[in-house]
Amino acid sequence: MESHLDSSTVGLLAGYEPPGEYDEMRAADGGVRASWRGFVQGLEQLGGSGWGGHLDRMRRLLRESGVNHSIAGSPQDRDGHWELDPIPWLLAKQEWLELAAGLQQRARLLNRVLADLYGPQEMLRRGVVPPELAFGQGGFLLPCHGLWPPQGVFLHLYAGELVRGPDGRWLVLADRTQGPSGAGFALENRVVLSRALPDHFHRLHVERLASFFLTLRETLNSLSPHDRDSPRAVLLSPGPLGSGYFEDAYLARYLGYTLAEGGDLTVRGARVYLKTLGGLLPVDVILRRVPDEDCDPLDLCSASLHGVPGLVQVVRNGQVLIANALGSGFLEAPVLAALLPALCGELLGETLRLPSVPTWWCARPDDWDYVQDHFDDLVIRPALAPRARRPITTAELTPLQRRELLETVSQHRVEFVAQARMTPSTVPVWHKGALHPWYAGLRAFAVAKPNGQYEVLPGGLAQSAARVSALSDFFSVSRTHKDVWVLADGPVAPLSLLRPPPTAVELRRSANDLPSRVADNLYWFGRHIERAEGLVRQLRSCVSRMTSEPEPSNLFELAWLMRALGDDIQVPEFAGAQPAEILESLRAEVLSFLFHPSRRGGCRETLRSVYRNASFVRDRLSVDTWRIISRLDLDLLFPAAKEQARLGDVLLLLNEMLSLLSALSGLGLESMTRGPGWRFMDMGRRLERASNALRLLRLTLVPRTSELRPLLEALLEIADSSMTYRYRYMTSLQLPPVLDLVLMDETNPRSVGFQFRALAEHVRQLPVKSPATSENAETQLVLQIQGRLRLADVEALAMLDAQGVRSHLDGFLERTLAQLLELSDSVTRTYLTHTVPSRPLGMFLPAGPA
Repeated sequence: MESHLDSSTVGLLAGYEPPGEYDEMRAADGGVRASWRGFVQGLEQLGGSGWGGHLDRMRRLLRESGVNHSIAGSPQDRDGHWELDPIPWLLAKQEWLELAAGLQQRARLLNRVLADLYGPQEMLRRGVVPPELAFGQGGFLLPCHGLWPPQGVFLHLYAGELVRGPDGRWLVLADRTQGPSGAGFALENRVVLSRALPDHFHRLHVERLASFFLTLRETLNSLSPHDRDSPRAVLLSPGPLGSGYFEDAYLARYLGYTLAEGGDLTVRGARVYLKTLGGLLPVDVILRRVPDEDCDPLDLCSASLHGVPGLVQVVRNGQVLIANALGSGFLEAPVLAALLPALCGELLGETLRLPSVPTWWCARPDDWDYVQDHFDDLVIRPALAPRARRPITTAELTPLQRRELLETVSQHRVEFVAQARMTPSTVPVWHKGALHPWYAGLRAFAVAKPNGQYEVLPGGLAQSAARVSALSDFFSVSRTHKDVWVLADGPVAPLSLLRPPPTAVELRRSANDLPSRVADNLYWFGRHIERAEGLVRQLRSCVSRMTSEPEPSNLFELAWLMRALGDDIQVPEFAGAQPAEILESLRAEVLSFLFHPSRRGGCRETLRSVYRNASFVRDRLSVDTWRIISRLDLDLLFPAAKEQARLGDVLLLLNEMLSLLSALSGLGLESMTRGPGWRFMDMGRRLERASNALRLLRLTLVPRTSELRPLLEALLEIADSSMTYRYRYMTSLQLPPVLDLVLMDETNPRSVGFQFRALAEHVRQLPVKSPATSENAETQLVLQIQGRLRLADVEALAMLDAQGVRSHLDGFLERTLAQLLELSDSVTRTYLTHTVPSRPLGMFLPAGPA
C-alpha cells in the first residue's frame, strides 16, 4: 500500500523527480512507499540542524574506522575513503523474503553446476553445457577435476549483483563466486549508519546481520577435516596492496580468524601450516580472497605471487577445507547466464526464480540472429572471462565503432555474449544538501548452512551513481555506497558471534603463534610511532624557542638543534645576516619539514609510514587504536593554509600531535596483551627511542658551541626530563648530570639505559632459535651495550679534547649506535625473515583418499 505525499514530507521531497520508471521510495502515483514512510517522516522531524548532526557523526565514524577500498601501501594512503550515503535503502520484510528465496535457489543451482562439472560432467555429455565453456577460458581448472569437498559443498559463500528493472522485478547482473567481497563492507556500513541514526534504526526494526556471519563460521567449522569444535582457520588475503585489504582485515578480526598471506603458509607433507615465531601450526580451514589461479603456483599459475605451492595436493588429500572450493570462478563466466534456465530444470527440476539480465550467447545461431537485429541497443561482454575488459554499451558508440565491434564479434562469436540494456531503479541519495534520485545496484550475499541449504544476508551492499554507466565498477572509490535495511514486522532480538559454544574450549594464553610477517609489521609500527614522537618533540622544542623572542646569541644553538632534525635540514648562513632574517629562514624550514609531502624524513612522510604499517596489521589493532591513527592526519588537524602558518598555531598543532602519539603509545602499553605482538611492537619503540636519543646527543653535543646551556635545556625538554633534573640538581645546568640522566639512568623512562633494560627483558622472552647456546645473540648484544653504559665515565665523556670537540663522547655514541644497529639487524634476520626451501612434488605424501 502506498501513501501519498502530505504536508509533512513536501519539504524533504520537493524537487525529487525520479528520471526512471521505478523509484524505490516514490511510487508511480507520486506517493511514498509504505516501507519508506516512517523513515521520511523521521527525517522531516529532525530538521536541517538535526540532520546535519547525524551527517557529521557518520563522517566522523567513517574517518575513525579508516574504511577504504584503496591501495593501503600507496603514497596516497588517505585518498579514496569509503563514501557512504546517509540514506539507507529500505526494503519490506515480505519483499525481501521473496528475493531471498530466489537467491537461495540460485546458490543451490550454482553449487550443483560445480558438483557436476568437477564430477560426472553429465551436463557436458548431454550438451546442456557446451564444451567451449568448460575447456575454453571460462575458469575451469583441470587439476581440480575429481576434488570432492566435504559434503559436496563447493560454494560456501555466494554474492549476486542485482538491479531492479523498470517493471519492479529483480534481475541478476553478475554472479560472484571465487572469494566474494563486500560482506565486510556491508557490515561496516551497518555499524556506522546504525550509530549515526540510532533512533531510526531501532524504531524501524531493522534486521541484524550477525546471524549470517555466525552461520558462515559454523558451516566452515562443521566441514573442517580436523578439530571441528575449534579448527584453526585463516583468511587468505592478497595482502596490503590488494584493494580490499580493509575488508580482509575487518572480516578476519570479526570472525576471529588469522589474517594470512600466501607467504605465511607452507605445505609440509600432506598438511598446510601457518608459519609463526614458535614454529609451524597446522591449518584446517582457509577462507580465501585470492582468485582461483593464484592459489597454487605449482599446480595452477606459476606466476602467482599470492598462493601456496602444493595447496591443490593438500586439497586432493582432503587435509584442508578451502572456501570457496578451487575452481568456483568458473561460475562467473557471463555466458553461464544464458544457460542457467536450462540447467535449473535439468539439475533441480525447478523454474529459475531469480533470472539473470536477458543474455544471448553469440555462438548459438538463434541468439546470434537476435544480436545482429538489435545490436545498436545491447551491452557486449566477454563470454568466458568476465573481468578481462569492461562491458561495451553499443548505444554509446559512433556508427563506425559499432560496425567495427560487430565485425569483431562476428569473427569470434564464441568469445562474446550480449545482454539487454537495463535502466536500474533509483534510490534517494543525499547530495549537496538535498535528496536526489540516483541509479542503484545491490550486491546480496548467501552462505551455505551445515544442512546444505543457504542463508541470505538480510541486507547487503548497495552502490548508487547519478549515471547508469557509472555503476559498472561496484567497488570504485568514486561511487557512493549505501546500507540496505530490511524492515521486520516487530522488534529484532540482538545476536552476537560470541555466543557460548556447545562444548568447552581449550584455555589459551600468550603463545608464539604470531606470523613473522605480522611481527615484522608490528615491529616497524612501533618504530614509526616512536620516530614520529621524536620528531614532534624536537620540532616543538625548536618552535617554542622561536616564539619566545630568542636572543641573537642563542640563534646559533637553535640552528644546531634544527640540524639534528634530519640530514637535509637547510641551516642559514650566519655571516652578515640579521637575526630576523635567520629566524625567518628557520621558520620556513620548520614549516617545510612539518607539512611538505615530499620532504624526506619529514613529519608527513613519517605519519604516512605509521598509517601504512597500521594498515598492514589492522586486524591486530583495537578500534580505539585505529581511531587515534585516523586522527593523525595533518590535513585534518591543521586544515588552514600551510605556507603562511603562524608559529603560535604550529605550536598548538605540535602539542595536539604529541597528545595523540602519547595516547597511541599508552594504548599499546595498557591495552595490548603481553604476547609476542606487543613484545615486537615495544621492541621497535625501544630501539627507535634509543637511536633517536643517541643521534640527537651526537649531533648537538660533540662539537663545541658558544653557549651550552640552551642546548642542554632543549635536550632535557625533548627527553621529557626537565622536571627530574630540576628536582635532583638545584644548581645550574651542567653536561655530566645531563648525560647521566639521558644516557645512563635506568630509572628514567626516556633514557637510553632504560630502553636497553626493557630490551633485555624482551630478548630473553623471544623464542629460542639456537637451543645449544645458553644466551641468544640478541641477549648477548644487549648485555654488551648495558655493560658499556653502566661502566661509562660521564665526566670523561663531557670533556673537550685539544681540537675543541668531545671526541670521547663521539666515539662512545658511535659505538653504541653501531651495536644498536647490529641488534636491530640480528632481530630482523632471526625472527622477521622467513625463507622456505622449495620441495619436490614427490615429497608430498598422501594421507589417504580425498
